[in-house]
Amino acid sequence: MIAPRRIEDIVEAMLAYHPGANVDLIRRAYMYSAKVHAGQIRKSGEPYLVHPLEVAFLLTQLRLDEASVATGLLHDTVEDTLTTLDDVKTMFGPEVALLVDGVTKLSQIRFDTDEHKQAENFRKMLVAMAKDIRVIMVKLADRLHNMRTLTHLVAAKQQRIAQETMDIYVPLANRLGMNWVKSELEDLSFCYLQARDYQDLKLKVDNLYAERKEYVDKVIHVIKDELAKRSIDCEVQGRPKNLYSLFKKMAGRDMAIEDVHDVIAFRVLVDSVSRCYEVLGHVHSLWHPVPGRFKDYIAMPKPNRYQSLHTTVIGPEGERIEIQIRTLEMHQVAEEGIAAHWEYKESAKMGEKSRQQFAWLRQLLEVQQDLKDPNEFLDTVKYDLFTDEVFVFTPKGEVISLKRGATPVDFAFSIHSQVGTHCSGAKVNGRMVPLRHELKNGDVVEIITNPQQKPSKDWLAFVRTGRAKSKIRAFVRIAERERSRDVGRELLERELKRYGVSLQRLIKEGRMQAVAEETHYGNEDALFVALGYGRATAAQIAEKLVPDKATPEPAAAPSALGQFIRKVAGIGSRGTGGVVVQGMNDVLLRFARCCSPLPGDPIVGFITRGRGITVHSTNCTRALDLDPARRIEVTWDGKGASGRPVSLRILTADRPGILAMISQAFSANGINISQANCKVTSKDRAINTFEVIVKDADQLRKVIKEIRDLGGVLGVERL
Repeated sequence: MIAPRRIEDIVEAMLAYHPGANVDLIRRAYMYSAKVHAGQIRKSGEPYLVHPLEVAFLLTQLRLDEASVATGLLHDTVEDTLTTLDDVKTMFGPEVALLVDGVTKLSQIRFDTDEHKQAENFRKMLVAMAKDIRVIMVKLADRLHNMRTLTHLVAAKQQRIAQETMDIYVPLANRLGMNWVKSELEDLSFCYLQARDYQDLKLKVDNLYAERKEYVDKVIHVIKDELAKRSIDCEVQGRPKNLYSLFKKMAGRDMAIEDVHDVIAFRVLVDSVSRCYEVLGHVHSLWHPVPGRFKDYIAMPKPNRYQSLHTTVIGPEGERIEIQIRTLEMHQVAEEGIAAHWEYKESAKMGEKSRQQFAWLRQLLEVQQDLKDPNEFLDTVKYDLFTDEVFVFTPKGEVISLKRGATPVDFAFSIHSQVGTHCSGAKVNGRMVPLRHELKNGDVVEIITNPQQKPSKDWLAFVRTGRAKSKIRAFVRIAERERSRDVGRELLERELKRYGVSLQRLIKEGRMQAVAEETHYGNEDALFVALGYGRATAAQIAEKLVPDKATPEPAAAPSALGQFIRKVAGIGSRGTGGVVVQGMNDVLLRFARCCSPLPGDPIVGFITRGRGITVHSTNCTRALDLDPARRIEVTWDGKGASGRPVSLRILTADRPGILAMISQAFSANGINISQANCKVTSKDRAINTFEVIVKDADQLRKVIKEIRDLGGVLGVERL
């Protein structure tokens, strides 16, 4: 067991990389933290002070400044003791108080809530990060120590915190370039989320590394000897890749550990960029390079400033090995990311490189200002923050980073909203391509615009970036609202004719505006839109506009338009599926096939012309394409609706008895299999697709967890 960290360990570590640090500030922060946390105990039984000491020490490993380290010692004082922010400001200054305040706000964020609240919490996190990036770095250190001590919590809480870490903090650490933090958080989360897979893979990698230790030493020795002949000073390392990255690779490519050639990555560290390319030449002279497996991240760094040369060669004994070549400074940046730079500590203003590095953060801030709908905002964040990238060029040679799988339309919107709006065609590497063409690394993209061109709803099917999606959705919604406004106006004019009243006169008299305010629609246009969408009926509004008039003339037999309105309003149609629409059951409704929501899933309804209310899951991407003005509140009625069909894909090893175990898991949970399709693939794998009938989301989650824990099951996903 590692001995508890002491304040002297922190001070010593700080002075090692920052000899002029104000260690008095750190000592005072320690004394104060010890005082206010006195008597508090962690779940492990240790004094609470152990946690802030460990967080502060982790921040010294990231080579942060004294204000950040002091914040690590004080980060829980405002939340967990009687300390106020004013107390911190008085004793430790405004800079530390600002950081403590930012971390305190992030600590109050809980990601196990509904999608709406989670989205709003994302907004808080982005704003806190934009004010001072050190806030999220302290929070990452806090989360890392909590993950290291997660074993002391109950299983349900372990799962929730691990999932939250994988969803939020791992991608943030990756974006900030903090590789060792990202890798450790990934593996710790993996350990709790898929314990059987983690233990199985860890044992295999440990055994493989032990077996290959002699081979690893041989490769290192050959590289060192070759470079020593050329008088090149270097450091050569060989170590296994982190477990979760290997697991993703194996699952994604349906591979066994024996088939993964780059379980162990070799690194060569030298003193200059020119040496990197020189070493690359010598490595390629030693062993044949594998075509298509060379990447130059020095000439074209990743957005988080990662730089390195990656090459795969046929090494000793005919085995493929991956070799990474970088300078010592690049290695520090690769491991520590933004923490390897002092720009943000020395000046409130970011340098140009930092501004480029945090372009993704600025874009997300712009999006959170533009998008009022929380579910759409959350969808955009997931698209833009947590994805791999592709690098393409403008005709002038500027590098543009986009989500992998991006198209010319995504590129156009990344240049400017107007370029995207009027994009009518594209050339890639000088050749005309369809707008849905998938861009590749190194492509030179030229956009052709036409002032008459407008975004099409069809574009939503192939664009990949959150920015493009949000801009297209906004344009489509405006067009839909205009059409609905015209329909609503026409409906009200027809209804008012039965009273012998002119709509135009009511508008001039201000009566329309008064009724719009009375019905909480705000203005005339919004009221017309509500009528067009079916959120209000023309008869209801007409009665408010002319309350003193005689009874209107009897309406003729329902026209096609009238039948449509009755359908949209849900008149005379009985709801199904155990869903209540704004407190009423008597509504025509249907479940969206795109997401097939289950009882217990968070849901939202949309008024659909001609089909009443369509019920979607709140996180359904297709629902996000719909106008929020058409949204209507829906809830499960809790009366235990009949089962609903769900499709599951289960990847397994091809072994006798495994289907029987899966069937038994379904049966034990009271779930009926309505359809099954099993297909054996190469490398002793089988893909099994089941359609099952489940009563609610909890039942589905329970059976998925049980199936994942079965021996031989490699993955389970809901289709």
